[in-house]
Amino acid sequence: MTAILSPCSGRVIALDEVPDPVFAGRIVGPGVAIDPDRSAATVVAPISGRLVKLHPHAFVIAGADVAVLVHLGIDTVQLGGAGFTLHATERTDIAAGDPIVTWDPADIEAGGRSPVVPIILLDVPGETPVDAVCGPDAVIGEHLLTWPADSDPDGATQRRE
Repeated sequence: MTAILSPCSGRVIALDEVPDPVFAGRIVGPGVAIDPDRSAATVVAPISGRLVKLHPHAFVIAGADVAVLVHLGIDTVQLGGAGFTLHATERTDIAAGDPIVTWDPADIEAGGRSPVVPIILLDVPGETPVDAVCGPDAVIGEHLLTWPADSDPDGATQRRE
């Protein structure tokens, strides 16, 4: 069982609410998203593992049980890294809670893009249910998901998909 931490603070939303058909359609995989607080913040690693891919706007960490993609905003690849500061190095081992990248969701939104942050479980069928354990609001570094979802012993999960 893997505890997946919230990479940022904000309101937890279902992937259906993400304004991108690839994420909303679970083409990449199942997960949840966070509509982040609109202040500059450092995004943290949701799990411990290997940082297998790092871009200014997105990163993937492969853990023992699952790989997790964190995508900072929608269409932010178009920014070419502007507005993002990296704090980690690709192909290194990362601990859950380690700082990965700093950004400002308000700046992303002011530029006409959605700052919503999809947190996607990779190599998991898209129709797999994923449950948020934190309630409607996520706090950076606190427990967001448990994988596999049915391993949550206290039954405190909330269905988000």
